[in-house]
Amino acid sequence: MKRLFFALWPDEQTRKQLETFNQSVKSQGLKKVKAANLHVTLLFLGNTDAATELMLKQMAESICVEPFVLTFERLEFWRKPRILCLTTQQYDPQLGILVDAIKSMAEQCGIQTEERRYQPHITLARKAHGLIDMQIRPIQWRSDSFCLIESCSTADGVHYQVLQRW
Repeated sequence: MKRLFFALWPDEQTRKQLETFNQSVKSQGLKKVKAANLHVTLLFLGNTDAATELMLKQMAESICVEPFVLTFERLEFWRKPRILCLTTQQYDPQLGILVDAIKSMAEQCGIQTEERRYQPHITLARKAHGLIDMQIRPIQWRSDSFCLIESCSTADGVHYQVLQRW
């Protein structure tokens, strides 16, 4: 079994912008997300067996959306998971089409998905205690692909590995 999710994966320029911004976020006790792990989750799948993973990969081949740009311009604190994240208030309809297609595909493979409304975000830090008041320069994220990612637990913490990109 692998712990899998679909995500948008940043190019190097976007990753550097995110890392620079994340380094500027200062608060005691924050557990920052490693720069190599920054992403936008499209759909969390959870523990997935090899047969389902193969089916998902085959079905994902048929998903086609136009490239789009997301602008992350707000820092938010989400109380229940205790995270600081960057969010976008408006996003291209292509993102919604992509998320809906992936969700439908996962359900066809027998994977239960969350019912809550999709909110694109980039988790920057965990164990947050509140919102940090700071200036944010909007970060443009250009997306022309999506990925299947494996969450791997290592002695050094969690590491996200791209399994396939479409």
